[in-house]
Amino acid sequence: MRSTKLGSAVAAAASVLALAPAGALAAHGHHSVKPIKPGACRLSLSADPHVVTSGESVLVSGALNCLGGGTSGQTVTIYERMAGVPGFKVAGTATTAADGSYTFTPAAIVTDSVFYARALGRRSVNRIVKVAPQVTLIPPAPEGSTLLTGLAHRVTFKGSVNPADAGAEVVLQREASTSSEEWGPIQGNVFVKLDGTFSITHSFAVPGDANLRVVVRPHGKFDQRGISDMVNYVISQAQNANLTLEPKIDPIPFGQPLLLKGVLKAGAGQKVAILGHTFGTPFVKVGEVTTGAGGAWELTIPSATQNTLYKATSGSISSASVFEGVRWVVTAAASATKVTSGTPVTFSGTAAPIRVGHTVYLERANLFGGGYHIVDIGFVTAGGTYSITHDVIGNGKEVYRIKIPGDPLNQGSASAPIEMEVAPAALAVPQVQPTLPH
Repeated sequence: MRSTKLGSAVAAAASVLALAPAGALAAHGHHSVKPIKPGACRLSLSADPHVVTSGESVLVSGALNCLGGGTSGQTVTIYERMAGVPGFKVAGTATTAADGSYTFTPAAIVTDSVFYARALGRRSVNRIVKVAPQVTLIPPAPEGSTLLTGLAHRVTFKGSVNPADAGAEVVLQREASTSSEEWGPIQGNVFVKLDGTFSITHSFAVPGDANLRVVVRPHGKFDQRGISDMVNYVISQAQNANLTLEPKIDPIPFGQPLLLKGVLKAGAGQKVAILGHTFGTPFVKVGEVTTGAGGAWELTIPSATQNTLYKATSGSISSASVFEGVRWVVTAAASATKVTSGTPVTFSGTAAPIRVGHTVYLERANLFGGGYHIVDIGFVTAGGTYSITHDVIGNGKEVYRIKIPGDPLNQGSASAPIEMEVAPAALAVPQVQPTLPH
């Protein structure tokens, strides 16, 4: 979180720049600031966060401290060098506040970058920002859909890596069913193409709830791995034509009634038992019905609370096992939607069911290609709420959402998008200058 002091500095710098013309501001700085002895100043700089996804921004901040004061209204020039581009370029300027502090939001960063600042002949240390490639995943079906097991039902995950990183290995991962945030590869040996795209064709063998993501391993100019947004699916077996079973809604929100239905080929007047099992339990009978006209049958579960694997039986005939996902119900709101870059914003809401300690992700929309990526993390409390305070950094429109990942008990779910208007941390003047010596 940023301090109140930093917020005051931003406000002070912004008001000065907004109210005074450039000439007047220069004159003010020249006449009102006391003479400063050469070498009597120190200039600090930090760049946060230290690791970002390509297309995000950082907040550059620091302070000018001089013996005898006189640090208000001084111009600080920020320099940036991007990986693969020789030399430093001027990224822009900021003006110090009364206490000598300054802030600046550079343009979105697409690759590893180094920053430093200059003011009154003093130079700050270098600060490095590491950048991971942005990975956009195009799933084979809308999230929450049912995918079937077996080679005949294999599906293709497509996507892109930006900036393009041809030759980097792409790995499809599935989260372990017994724990959170333990991911294992289910398919690899796929590589990013020259145009930055990739394609993974996969057949599933294990029914159940599946959290999936794509990881691009460090390669080339990227020493940070890229991670796509997570998608959640229901994996089920193909239907048996002699006795079918299908949910009316799949997945279903937590606590809602669930209608199961199907058809027995043997016709009307036959008994059909419906069995179900949740994580860690055996199959038990949850109901029994008699088939109607054409062998059709239906059964309503009053309140669905957990992911359940269902099957129907009639005599020696058994349907395929069908997984019914019961998804989290999540609400989300932000403490502010119009902020200055670097302002802490609290994202909070409710989650049902109440499962203390369950992970809650804050995600930000990708700059290119659609989709989201994780920027912060929180946890469900005993009251069924969560709260994540995050420094919103950027310039312009940004979109966030809350996502709760699935687990063996419940399927993942995401909130509605939250749009933010982010103003730059300081009114900076971008400049174009020749390359400077290192």
